[in-house]
Amino acid sequence: MPRPTNDVHTFRAHATDADLDDLRARLAAARLPEAETVRPAAPGPGRWAQGVPLADLVDVVEYWRTGYDWRAFEARLDRIGQFRTTVDGLGIHFLHRRSARADATPLILTHGWPGSVAEFVDVVDELADPQDTAAPAFHVVAPSLPGFGYSDRPTTTGWGIERIAAAWAELMGRLGYDRFLAQGGDWGGVITTILGGRYPEHVLGIHTTTAQAPPGLTTDGLTAAERAWAEGTRDFWRHHAAYAKQQATRPQTTGYGLVDSPVGLLAWILDKFAAWSDTEDSPFELISRDRVLDDVTLYWLTRTGASAARIYHESHNALDPDLRVDVPSAITVYPRDIELCPRPWAEERFRQIVRWREPDVGGHFPSLEVPDFFVGDLREGFAAVLAARR
Repeated sequence: MPRPTNDVHTFRAHATDADLDDLRARLAAARLPEAETVRPAAPGPGRWAQGVPLADLVDVVEYWRTGYDWRAFEARLDRIGQFRTTVDGLGIHFLHRRSARADATPLILTHGWPGSVAEFVDVVDELADPQDTAAPAFHVVAPSLPGFGYSDRPTTTGWGIERIAAAWAELMGRLGYDRFLAQGGDWGGVITTILGGRYPEHVLGIHTTTAQAPPGLTTDGLTAAERAWAEGTRDFWRHHAAYAKQQATRPQTTGYGLVDSPVGLLAWILDKFAAWSDTEDSPFELISRDRVLDDVTLYWLTRTGASAARIYHESHNALDPDLRVDVPSAITVYPRDIELCPRPWAEERFRQIVRWREPDVGGHFPSLEVPDFFVGDLREGFAAVLAARR
């Protein structure tokens, strides 16, 4: 087994009691607006037409203040295994769970926004040491993106998706993993695509839930269902992506509220969990309040609301239109995700799709919404990837 180099150090998460007391005090003193003026009688998407409903926010804020246990999440991260190292001059935090299995394959998982490594805490154990001994096992590495969580906040421009992918390749080599698999969604899916396209000598293959086609493709020849996917994605970017435009153009302005107000931060993130999950009304139909608050509290305690938003300033629309991925690729398109890429379009970038999956359920956060399915899908996808290399 490879061993970490001297440049990799163990890390333990521990917020001060003063920071936790300050959070609870800010929650207790929060000034809230009046209720939304769109208030349907029955639960449903219409309740969220103006954003997070006041009653829902009040309920989560009260639980965050009086019932949520941050220490339990800290302990969970520590049990998985936390580390930090400096890559390209920036401190990078990552979870690293080595499998006990001799036949395990190295795998890097990359989150996006408004996610974090909190997305993976329910799946790491089963990926590394599956209960079914016939299932494949992985040495799991899950880094925090620059400016997110316990990774350092860049102090200059330049930390875009290409540089992050290069850092991930360096990180995996530093851990002794010269050949590895890669998976991601959202920004993590874009970075995974770059890993597969730029580093085929190291990347055995990829799995992504965010397949992005080259720009300018026509809908001619697509089926009716595929055209609906393309039109839905266009509609999202035209009418539901103000958050991305704001973070791409004015992340500093947005960041003041996200770093100063825990309720503002919660509302900003909770809105996306609601809009992008495969639920009829509330994200808590599938995702526990604790998991959402693990994610939000991580942003709060590390003061990364502004620095995380800057990934949009660095990388919005920055994926190389000419980048092609020749390594074996597994692609899963969840029905309630925000970008649905038709397969004929995906094939223009991903030149060796060995497995394509369209599940019946799931949205933008599958590792939190449908964790058991997510694990099984990764196993099957990577089995196809590795089989294609034989």
